[in-house]
Parts: sequence; structure tokens; C-alpha cells
Amino acid sequence: MPPFVETFRALPTRSKAIIAVSVVAIVGIAFLLLRIAGAPSYALLASGLDPAKTGEITASLDEQGIAYELRNNGTALAVDKGQAARARVALAGSGVDVAAGGEGFELFDEQKLGASEFQQQVTFQRALEGEIARTIGTVDGVSNPQVQLVLPEDDLFADEATPATAAVMLGNSADAMDPGAVRGIAQLVASSVKGLKTDNVTITDASGTLLWPQGEGAGGAGMVASKQALEARFARAMEADLNALLVRTLGPGKGEVSVTADLNADKTTRDEVTYERRGVPLKTQTETERLRGGGATTGGVAGTGSNIPSYSAGGAGGGANSNYQRETESTEFGVGKKVDRTEVAPGAVNRLNVALLVDKSVPADVFASLQDAVSSAAGIDEARGDAMQAAQVPFAKVETPKAGPVPTTLLGPIKWAGIGLASLLFLFFMGRHLRKREGEALAAPAWLTQIEEPVPLSQLEHQTQVMQQPQAPTITLPPRAPDANLQALDQLMEREPERVAAQVKQWMAED
Repeated sequence: MPPFVETFRALPTRSKAIIAVSVVAIVGIAFLLLRIAGAPSYALLASGLDPAKTGEITASLDEQGIAYELRNNGTALAVDKGQAARARVALAGSGVDVAAGGEGFELFDEQKLGASEFQQQVTFQRALEGEIARTIGTVDGVSNPQVQLVLPEDDLFADEATPATAAVMLGNSADAMDPGAVRGIAQLVASSVKGLKTDNVTITDASGTLLWPQGEGAGGAGMVASKQALEARFARAMEADLNALLVRTLGPGKGEVSVTADLNADKTTRDEVTYERRGVPLKTQTETERLRGGGATTGGVAGTGSNIPSYSAGGAGGGANSNYQRETESTEFGVGKKVDRTEVAPGAVNRLNVALLVDKSVPADVFASLQDAVSSAAGIDEARGDAMQAAQVPFAKVETPKAGPVPTTLLGPIKWAGIGLASLLFLFFMGRHLRKREGEALAAPAWLTQIEEPVPLSQLEHQTQVMQQPQAPTITLPPRAPDANLQALDQLMEREPERVAAQVKQWMAED
């Protein structure tokens, strides 16, 4: 038996209890310290989240086994500080947008006394940038926006003052946003800063493509980017609907759909003119022509004969009165005309290509039914040139994701907690065993009463080894005479066995 166990057994009951309580307290304190040291430190990843997206975000983090914590009634998300970068990558890979704005006007809560005017101005600019970034981050399809402002200094002369400018960097590509959202963001930023015009706002996406302003010089690039964004957004929406149909039908990991769309991104105006078959009288006009006149004496033939009254008087002839009238009626006809003007919005489908892949484990009849269902849901039109390809291939085995958030940083504390629990159980059963042994009455060794004179310990050990051998000769010790000192020693051993054992151990240690 080890010496420290014998020493512990030789101690009084009170000392044993104190030592046991101390050991338990030390183990408990060590366990609490390890738990506090091993507890994950959470860092705020995003705030102002839409509660409708919280389920998607937590599901993505559960699949990756990232520890998280919801705050502010589910509108703020905090993750383990050591896994913040991994959480952003996981959410971006899952297509979940997290609007993470910077610090806003809460910067003034930490304002120190004696700050200079320049420090206050810089703090105000940082706070305004953070507030605008948070507001932009709530727009659908926008993630991780960054805002940089250049605020003009107050100048006495207005013509010498520099205008305010703003630069907005979006953390996503343009195809994730609606085309009208860019103009809305420009108006929002311009309205949030005093003296800022929309022409002085610059908006770019994650790839560096200029989204605003869209002037005449960038018209071509803007049209190409709009067409690509429109096609990508249309294809992504259709893929989500078709893949959801496959998941509800076959289960996860059994089918996949890919869509490629060719859309008409031109905005046109169409005028349609329609004429009536019969004319409609618009106006009728009547004109009247009248001529009236009286009788006149007809002169004679020119010459000297007619100039002489005696000869020309008998040749005169009589005349009659005239009355002429004519009416003319004219009618103006008009043809009924109808003009329809229609503005054709961009987004008409020119051609659609759909690819369907299904796992080999799906039965053939189910596969055939899925082809018809996907073709109908996608709106495949062969006359338009649409095409659909379907095939059955063996899918790769998907590992079963861990259920619930499993913080990997707690593996170490869990291990130490198991060790601490095992130690507590060992101490509990050991103390219970020692308490049982404490109540037992141990008989005095027979050989101790048979010794008449001191015997070296080596001789006793030699005799013990000889007795343990098979067929060993029996050793008979000579009888001893009763001794008063030995009787007193026996009584002392019965009354205080611990003191006697401790004294014997001390003598043995001295030898």
C-alpha cells in the first residue's frame, strides 16, 4: 500500500473530512475555470436582420457546425469569434445575404471629454456612413455594403465650396438586385446627406462594375450588364422553384435542375393603328349661287346708219328679265381610327434551356413523370426553340449534417469536465470505502504478542517469506512471560491505534 494512503488512513476523522472537502472544492473551482476559459466568445456578425431570413441563416450555420447566438429578438446574429470568417463564407456559399452594417451614432456614446472639433467631425462622418450602410443593407439582394462620404467644409463663398460626394460599394453582384433598386439606393444616399446630389453618388458592385451613374457614355455597358443580371435572376428563380419541386417529390440529394435563359432586355414602345370599315359623315356644307338682271335696248349695227336717228329708230329690238339660282351640297366624311400605344417591358423569353439530373436510385416510371412535370413547370415551348435534357446518373453520397449547433470549441472543456467528473466519482467511492474500513475492528497481530524480545525487521520479513513457500516448515516461537509494559502497550493500541501506527511509521522512517 502506498505511504500516502497509509498516512491518510492514520489521520483523524475530522482531518479526513477537511481534506476531502478541500479536494472537492479545488476540483469544482478548476472545473468552473476551465468552463469559463473554454466558453466561446461571441462576436456580432450582423444586426437589423429580417426575422423571415433568420431561419435560413441558422439552418446554414447548423449545417456547418458553427456556434451562434441570436440577440435582440432574433434581429441580430452573433457567432464564435474564431469562426466569424468561416460563418461569412458558409452564408455566402449558401446564397444567404446578411446585411452587416458598420457602427452608427452609437459612436457618440463613447465620446470622451475634451475631444477636438476635428475629432467630433470625423466621428460624425463615421457614424453617418455606418447608418447609411445599415439602411442600404436592408434592401433585398444587398449584402455587406460600405459607404464612404466626402463632406464639404463650410465656406464663406458658395461658388468656392466643394460639393459633397459619396461612394457605395456593394458586397454582392448586380444580378442579385432588381434594376430599380440601384436608382433607389442613389436617391436614398443623396437624401441622407445634406447638399448631396444623385449625380455625385457612385455605386459599384463586388466585381467593380459601375452601377450608378448610368450616363450616355456608359449606355452600352449598362445594357449588357442589365441583360446579364436579368437572365441570371430569372434563371436563379426558376431553378429554386424546380429544385424545390424535386426535393418535395424525391427528397434531398436525389435531383438537380439547371436553367439557362435567353431574355430580351430591350425596352420598346409599340403603336397599333386600327381604321373603321365605313366612313362617318363629319360635316355637310351647302352653297347657293344666284344671278338676277333687267331688259336692255339693243343697239344697231355700228356705222353711220345707226348714228342717224331717222334711219335707226325702227330697227331697235326689245329684251326680257333674267333670274338664275344654283345650290351645291358637299359632305365631308371621316374614317374612324384607333391608336393603341403599348410599352413592352424587358424580360421576354427568347429561348430556354433546362437540364434535369436524377439519381440512379429513382425508378424509371418516376423519372419519366418528373420529365413531364419539369417541362410543364418550366414552360418549355419547342416552337420557340426551347430544349430540355434529362438523364439519370449516380449521385455522390452526401454526408449527414450534424443536428443542431455543435460548438467545436467546447470539445476541450467537455474532455476536462469528464476528467473532473471521474475524479469526483473516484473520491466519492474512495471516501465511502475508507469510512467503512474506519468502523471495522481489526484484531492485533498474533506474532506481535509472541515476541519476547526485539527482533530485527529483516528477520521477520525472512520468516514471512519462508512461511509463504509451499511445504514450508512451521516456525514455533518460544512462549513469552507476561510483561506489564506489553500489556500497557496493548491497551494503548486498542484505545489509540492511530497514534501507535503513526509512531511506528516515524520509527521506521528514522531507521
